[in-house]
Amino acid sequence: MEYCIILTTCPNDKEAEMLASSLIEKKLAACVQMEPITSYYTWENALHIETELKLTIKTRTRLYESVEKFIKENHSYEVPQILQIPIVDGLDEYLDWIDENTTE
Repeated sequence: MEYCIILTTCPNDKEAEMLASSLIEKKLAACVQMEPITSYYTWENALHIETELKLTIKTRTRLYESVEKFIKENHSYEVPQILQIPIVDGLDEYLDWIDENTTE
């Protein structure tokens, strides 16, 4: 199996909690961690400084497209951050746990 981490950000607790819990319930992710961050970025030629919540989504690589589709359909941002980071290696028991808690 191949595994990855998918990163996204949300503007508020309500949206972050909905995305996180739905990804788990749909077995698209084995674990979603949420942490507050401050983002600095340019959007429509203006500097923005925003408080956001970063979601770290742990899943199987082959589920990336389903996770991306779900986030795009349920996210309030016009262009949400959705980045896939491959997991090169990890504790076998942890990777087995990801398998057990994601869809076939």
